Amino acid sequence: MKALITGASSGIGLAMATYLADLGWDLILVARREDRLEKLQKKLKTDVRIIALDLQIEKNCFKLYDMVKDEEIDFLINNAGFGLFGNTFETDLNRELEMIDLNIKAYHILTKLFLVDFYKKDKGRILNVASSAGFLAGPRLNTYYATKNYCLKFTMAIYEELRRAKSNVHISVLCPGPVNTEFNKVAGGKFSINSLSKEKVAKYAIDKSLKNKLIIIPGLMTKLGVFINRFVPWKLSMRFIYEIQYRKTR
Repeated sequence: MKALITGASSGIGLAMATYLADLGWDLILVARREDRLEKLQKKLKTDVRIIALDLQIEKNCFKLYDMVKDEEIDFLINNAGFGLFGNTFETDLNRELEMIDLNIKAYHILTKLFLVDFYKKDKGRILNVASSAGFLAGPRLNTYYATKNYCLKFTMAIYEELRRAKSNVHISVLCPGPVNTEFNKVAGGKFSINSLSKEKVAKYAIDKSLKNKLIIIPGLMTKLGVFINRFVPWKLSMRFIYEIQYRKTR
């Protein structure tokens, strides 16, 4: 069994790599920071190939696929991504476009390319890492929330297409709440509420994905939040989210 994980040098991606290696999976790990990948490679027990690529660059997504398409990959995990705090009228447009390139375009390209291969073979699975933000609108973290909405709905629609085709290919989407990773540091904020450990989230996500669960939401409080938000008016929801994100930058 072999899995390919993007964004594998830190956070949830690193924790997923560690957990899958413990389960006996061989791995292809992809991230920008080669030094971190090398360090992780030395720690893992199974066969690990590392590829240093910046997937914000569109051609690198196709390059990655070309590099590994002849390998027998069973599991694709799209995990690379980042956020950016601030009002949309104040944040840097170039940084937001980079986020769209990584959080949407890279996910779409890699999902599409591997999905076609998996469908032809009638086997394989994909796990796209979104966020509980995918169910919401996110003032002060607007572009990030929008990208995760795309990831969530994109994955859900593919699930139904595969189900109707009676395919043995499976797709899942991970929608965690706050996780203790580098996310807020990169985005320019800090946690204002308790977060889950990346190890707990990674294990939960992998276990549920291997059981063919579509939407994976770790943590009781996050599950409750997603459920309750269905009954909250949009304007009230956005006011509440604005306050949460504002506190992260105070």
